[in-house]
Amino acid sequence: MRSEHRFPGATILPFEGKVPQIHETAFIAPGARIIGDVTVGPNASIWYNCVLRGDIHRIVVGARSNVQDGTVIHVEGPRPEASVPTDGLPTLIGEDCVIGHMAIVHGATVEDGGFVGMGAVAMDDSRIGPGAMLGAGALLSPGKAIPAGEIWVGRPAKFLRTQDASQIAKIRFQTERYCRLAERHLAELRRNDGASES
Repeated sequence: MRSEHRFPGATILPFEGKVPQIHETAFIAPGARIIGDVTVGPNASIWYNCVLRGDIHRIVVGARSNVQDGTVIHVEGPRPEASVPTDGLPTLIGEDCVIGHMAIVHGATVEDGGFVGMGAVAMDDSRIGPGAMLGAGALLSPGKAIPAGEIWVGRPAKFLRTQDASQIAKIRFQTERYCRLAERHLAELRRNDGASES
């Protein structure tokens, strides 16, 4: 089934021969825009009015991760002409990650179980380690890395504390909840689509 039929109301576009690869169990909400070299894994969800633009490098969203409403994900392209040539920076989001509402993730890596809070910004070549959290509204500067299990907050983001087991469990709960919520939204969209055709 073509993407526009699987995900009514979403815009899913190729760019220069690169076509988004979306797993059959993923959820793409109406209003989302997915362009170019983008891979969305099993049971991942891309919510209303997100933009994932893989035009000058690739974007990967791993299994069961959720990218919440209004988030923008982009990449840094290669710069062969620069004084120090670079291959560019993809945006790689691992499995079981939470990307909160209105976040910006640009040429960054979020490892498995990582959390990006609402309105937070992860800039070029930054990294959020496994089970680590970038707090709401925080800005992770280029090249900075949050070690596994740590919470960083502020602009620029700095270490706050290490997460305990209950906080890490909350992230896992969020990913599981969003998987179930995506199924409910998809069912409702299909019901509404069927009603409009009758």
